[in-house]
Amino acid sequence: MSRAPSFIREAAPRRSHRGEWLALVLLVAALVAQLFFSQRAQLAADARWRPLVSAACGALGCSVPAWREPDAFSMLSRDVIAVPGRAGVLRVQASFRNDAAWPQPWPALVLALSDANGRQLGMRRFRPRDYLGDAPKDALLAPSQATQLAFDIVEPAPGVVAFDFRFE
Repeated sequence: MSRAPSFIREAAPRRSHRGEWLALVLLVAALVAQLFFSQRAQLAADARWRPLVSAACGALGCSVPAWREPDAFSMLSRDVIAVPGRAGVLRVQASFRNDAAWPQPWPALVLALSDANGRQLGMRRFRPRDYLGDAPKDALLAPSQATQLAFDIVEPAPGVVAFDFRFE
């Protein structure tokens, strides 16, 4: 029996690559889902992506961190006064409102105290537990919700006449 030369032999039937493409698509989808899950906090911090992230997490059962936009807090009133009968103690009083479209966690409050020459005498960043004491009954401030706070601090140096508030 004679063997036919290799160029005459029949070509093997073509295999379908459908399964390989399906596996590739599933792997890419799994990678995108993993990236989404690990980056959801950063995506949710962007106002353009937040509705999509919230909807996706609602369907998938994952959590979305609370919206944080310190610039959306409006200071309604503020005052730093000496406490009568308590030398070296200042009372910090403020009221502010959440003007963001979403509920926000309580902000950090940065207070800077200055003298008459504008020289900064002290500055401190107060976390919510610093100025609220115990945990607030609500962890988030609703849109348009206003609140008041008051707490005492030690005067950093004599001659404090000016103050500045900032939210973080």
